[in-house]
Amino acid sequence: MAVRKKSKRKAEFGDFQTPIELARNVCSVLLQHDIEPVSILEPTCGKGNFIVAALELFPSVRNAVGIDINSEHVRVARSSLEKSAPVAGSTQIVSKDFFAVDWHDVLGSLPDPLLVIGNPPWVTNAELGRIGSCNLPDKSNFQNRRGIDAITGKSNFDISEWMLNKAIEWIGGREATLAMLCKTAVARKVLHHAWKNGQLLKKSEIYHIEASRYFDAAVDACLLVVTASASDGNFDCQVYGGLKAASPNVTIGYRQGRLVANVTRFEHCRHLEGKDRYKWRSGIKHDCAKVMEFRKEIDGYRNGCGELVDLEEEYLYPMFKSSDIANGCDQQPTRWMLVPQRIVGENTHQIRRSAPKTWQYLQMHAELLDRRASSVYRNRPRFSVFGVGDYSFAYWKVAISGFYKKLDFKVVGSYGEKAVVLDDTCYFVACKTREEAFFIAELLNSDIAKDFFSAFVFWDEKRPITVRLLKRLDILVLARELDVEETLRGYLDQYPQKYDQPLLFSESSSSS
Repeated sequence: MAVRKKSKRKAEFGDFQTPIELARNVCSVLLQHDIEPVSILEPTCGKGNFIVAALELFPSVRNAVGIDINSEHVRVARSSLEKSAPVAGSTQIVSKDFFAVDWHDVLGSLPDPLLVIGNPPWVTNAELGRIGSCNLPDKSNFQNRRGIDAITGKSNFDISEWMLNKAIEWIGGREATLAMLCKTAVARKVLHHAWKNGQLLKKSEIYHIEASRYFDAAVDACLLVVTASASDGNFDCQVYGGLKAASPNVTIGYRQGRLVANVTRFEHCRHLEGKDRYKWRSGIKHDCAKVMEFRKEIDGYRNGCGELVDLEEEYLYPMFKSSDIANGCDQQPTRWMLVPQRIVGENTHQIRRSAPKTWQYLQMHAELLDRRASSVYRNRPRFSVFGVGDYSFAYWKVAISGFYKKLDFKVVGSYGEKAVVLDDTCYFVACKTREEAFFIAELLNSDIAKDFFSAFVFWDEKRPITVRLLKRLDILVLARELDVEETLRGYLDQYPQKYDQPLLFSESSSSS
């Protein structure tokens, strides 16, 4: 029971204590940047290793404040500081909840130059919600997510993201530096938030760290260093491969209202951004692979529950997943998907008449299907799926995996006399003919198209390829650059309206 309580507490507070070795390495990086703080603030100080390391390496410090919600951590931190060299001014380590602290008073007591340093908790609001934690900020849509994004889970955020956004606000207009350990994805979101909201940052840097070595955590993590500016803002961030790297690997930045992964490539390929002439789609979302996906056998179809079932062919389609697309989809499909609707919201009750065995099968597994958590299924016909339309059943598609870390567009054809459907880990455009599909794939796999996508894609993301990324490319501008515009226009003019594509592109609408 004690182990369970300890694990729950670690989950609740994202409690990954910073080893003293790493804390000293971080401070050494800051020393190389000629940072000489008079005051240090660690808003989630844990056992105090960052404050101990900072007091060791920064002789300029006169005031140090550490705050943590865990009273036992505070006791350990105070003990560690008593054994280290004293500060010429004052040191305070107190036990308080980050979300209840009067930060205006705390910051007002700390003279510049100020260093805000630390390692905020590595936990998301969704994870805290699942364990019933109250260690959360006030609920607010601080990311300004649209309704559909919130529904599909994009409104989930790391608690450290909320904390770091606040911390960057603290240093605004001051002679101050922020140096925080966090997930790399969180660091980018925080920079994007600051740049988007007009906060002036003089300098921003990201240093990758080995989270597996220091925290036994399989996550991309980094040190984020941000220096405030009172006048001019800089919209670039240099990214280093490690704390001891002499030069950056790449520069990310904020351009035209969005975050770019490679500033150099963006400047080279930005002219390719424009209209999404072909509409990118996500594969079919069903959230119940045990029931909706099968392996075909001689005597029927075997589902994920291990059951061998006899179903009508009407609603069964050969399918590919991300792994099939990434590894080459020229092989025969090995999975089949039950697709009970042709369009979103279609009445599924008709299955009872047209395919009674399929209807009986769905009724037998209704409990599992009704238990699907995503709100996209609420107020929909029973057994609904999402992301389905005429485009799902196109006989030719150009597809890419959303999960695999490579830009590789594959042609997907039909199998037997049925269209091959894709699951929601894939993205695709529907094509009318084989020739069109191979032509589009060749355009998308060109070096210049890959350079364009690479300007935006962050490979450490869980799903690096997204519809938002893919639709940025104006394939007509790309075709013009590759001297095949006339061929592409021929395909666009004949494109079927049922795939929601415009039939004709005028010269004025094709310019970027």
